[in-house]
Amino acid sequence: MLAARIQARLLRHTLAVAQAASSELGFGLVLAVDGLGPGARRRWGQQLGVHHLCAQGPGGLGVRMQRQWQRAFGAGAEQVVLIGTDLPDLAAADLASAFGALEAGPLVLGPAQDGGYWLIGLNRSGFGRAGAALMEGQPWGTAAVLECCLRAARRRGLAAQLLRCQSDLDRRADLAPWLDCASPAWWPV
Repeated sequence: MLAARIQARLLRHTLAVAQAASSELGFGLVLAVDGLGPGARRRWGQQLGVHHLCAQGPGGLGVRMQRQWQRAFGAGAEQVVLIGTDLPDLAAADLASAFGALEAGPLVLGPAQDGGYWLIGLNRSGFGRAGAALMEGQPWGTAAVLECCLRAARRRGLAAQLLRCQSDLDRRADLAPWLDCASPAWWPV
């Protein structure tokens, strides 16, 4: 029950940050979900105040991320940034920095303290040059994910810009810094 409350609060936090950044920067916001049919997605989106929901679809993490890029670029997007909902320190400035980085280069990554990344973004030219290659063969769930992604980008001639390092919440131990705080803004009440 506590895990569900934490996840719900993190989702609300992520959506609030993304909606604030979207209003300021003018980008579209899409929530990709898993395990819900079209009707349930629509109802949940209405409850959350999100107008654009889509299914993640089958496959591993890399396949699901690749699918979101394909959808967005296929619909005419010039830049696409993907984030998870496990970022208690996410701020609108992080998203502004990511989109700003994509104005200057093809790839942006937000390094995570565990060796992965909490954000990945491509502009249209980066997607055209990298395609699915950035997602292929990634050792998901390991401390080598960021470095493997950077190597794959270099092989394809993509310069990557890095944002600030953050902690995402992948394991129970990742909660420790926030559990020690008196009342983090996102903590379930």
